[in-house]
Amino acid sequence: MTATALIAFGSNLENPVEQVRRAIAAVAALPVIRSLQASSLYLSAPVGYADQPDFVNAVALVEADCGARKLLHLLQDIETRFGRVRSFRNAPRTLDLDLIDFAGSTSDDAELTLPHPRAHQRSFVMLPLAEIAPDYPIGSHGRARDLVQALGSTGIEKLGAAAAKSAAENR
Repeated sequence: MTATALIAFGSNLENPVEQVRRAIAAVAALPVIRSLQASSLYLSAPVGYADQPDFVNAVALVEADCGARKLLHLLQDIETRFGRVRSFRNAPRTLDLDLIDFAGSTSDDAELTLPHPRAHQRSFVMLPLAEIAPDYPIGSHGRARDLVQALGSTGIEKLGAAAAKSAAENR
């Protein structure tokens, strides 16, 4: 069984540009991943806890030969390898990998909520998604392009190659 999944990447510690780039490569290298299409990198202001550095974000659409929980556990293993520490909600982090959607399925339990309950409210997820899959639906909330239009892009900017290099050097 191959399923399309949407993964969000974020980092604001220890060279976030490199963390996100390496994380995308780590996900692509998972044996269960058949293909991966990643967005550009974006710089965004933190949400929730504001007293921390800006984040570097991206999203990727993958074709996975596993179930949602297996993919979630593999993503959590990657976070651990990258030094993720879960100190408090919205804390600074070396890497955050969120499973946003898995084949349009729904789940609402302590371990896995699908689609991600707040993704449709986050420009730093919707803007990169609209770049690579503008018609991708997020549950009953609508398509990525429509959600971006409603959310706007305040506080988020696409990083070109030069900007990504500069952001990496200034961390």
